[in-house]
Amino acid sequence: MSSRDSILRDLRRNAPTLSPLPTVPAGVEYDDPQRQFEEVFTSVGGRCVHVPDAAALKAQVASLDVYANARTIASLVDAIDSRNLDPATIADPHQLADVDVAVLPAEFRVAENGAVWIPGSALGPNRAVFVIAQYLVIVLNASEIVSNMHQAYERVQIERPGFGLFLSGPSKTADIEQSLVIGAHGARSCTLFLVGSP
Repeated sequence: MSSRDSILRDLRRNAPTLSPLPTVPAGVEYDDPQRQFEEVFTSVGGRCVHVPDAAALKAQVASLDVYANARTIASLVDAIDSRNLDPATIADPHQLADVDVAVLPAEFRVAENGAVWIPGSALGPNRAVFVIAQYLVIVLNASEIVSNMHQAYERVQIERPGFGLFLSGPSKTADIEQSLVIGAHGARSCTLFLVGSP
């Protein structure tokens, strides 16, 4: 018998008894997931704006100070125009260094933690834009909501190779003397536009 076979035999002989896996508890279900989401999202520095349709979306985004005053806007949402930059032509993330506002589409939101899911496929080659931009504008169909992360993970579909991210409000940290600082490492604000009826 080889050393390998001897080691494997001893491992099998001394293996612990298998225990059943624990039952995973169901996630929290909220009576009013819309309200829960907005409370959490605003508590972490985000802002929610309800708009009825694409026309109202365009007008509301244009009225944002950060959008109106931006020199460079990278929009990956068809209803919102880019400014001084065509994201479709960007291959090198260094070309995104001067982006003031990034307008990104989200797929759904999670009431439990105030996060929105942004699939990597929505960002294309511009996946660095959400960490480089000074301000974020997220656009999402208002009806796309789940109560908890259990439901969220059931919805997530990632192509291989691929990625995606859950984003909750602007960049923040509380590492410095446990005082919340907004915009510490990335976007200084995050405005979420919820389009249509919940």
